[in-house]
Amino acid sequence: MTVTTTVAELRRQLASATPPTLLDVRWALGDPHGREHYAEGHIPGAVYVDLDTELASAPSPDRGRHPLPAIGDLQQAARAWGVREGQPVVIYDDLGNTAAARAWWLLRSAGLDRVTLLDGALGAWRAAGLPLESGLPTDPSPGDVVLRADALSVLDAEEAAGLPLFGLLLDARAGERYSGEVEPVDPRAGHIPGAVSAPTGENLAADGTFRPAEELRKRFEELGAGTADRIGVYCGSGVTAAHQIAALEIAGFEATLFPGSWSAWSADPDRPATKGNRP
Repeated sequence: MTVTTTVAELRRQLASATPPTLLDVRWALGDPHGREHYAEGHIPGAVYVDLDTELASAPSPDRGRHPLPAIGDLQQAARAWGVREGQPVVIYDDLGNTAAARAWWLLRSAGLDRVTLLDGALGAWRAAGLPLESGLPTDPSPGDVVLRADALSVLDAEEAAGLPLFGLLLDARAGERYSGEVEPVDPRAGHIPGAVSAPTGENLAADGTFRPAEELRKRFEELGAGTADRIGVYCGSGVTAAHQIAALEIAGFEATLFPGSWSAWSADPDRPATKGNRP
């Protein structure tokens, strides 16, 4: 399935008789002002999506900082965004799609196949000199989408622990968090034993678009994806790991998310943590 939509393609779609639902997931770790950033300037017609409340359920030590929302809650939110059966959805943020990918993964995991990320995110729209609108628009007409809970599988902590024995477990956090040099938000520093460091930022070119498929494939093959029976991905709380899954799909690999990620793993004192730059 197609992962991205270009700015040029989005412009054509928005001008058509059947425009896509356009979602703005303005979020960054440590920045609670996504709605304000959206109100300052967003792509005309885009609907604001709150990652913390609409793309996650309440945090808990055993499920992490951003547990997956219940399917009924996600469907209610998607209908409030105006998502309709058979209508394409295009999603973006202002951070290279590292937050928007959470919505992309969730909707794909709930059975929608016409969901894409705006390649280059809001930065690409700005770079093209295209207009933004400000303020908080009126709510869109309610959608009628029906979501299901079993389209994509996930890893639990036990499965993530065992995956390095026969497959590949990628840690999508920044290298210094993987090595345990710093840990700004979670209970302990380090990484899951056997996990391989694969920072999400390395999926992107300098302009914020995804690197070409052949470059991404080479990157992940060098990390061991080419010979792995199964690939799993985690990050801090299951957000940027979704971006890694998108990059892997562009490269031609299927991968599974560990939603609890390091925030859930590190909260359990019985689970080991490895430090340093090696698995």
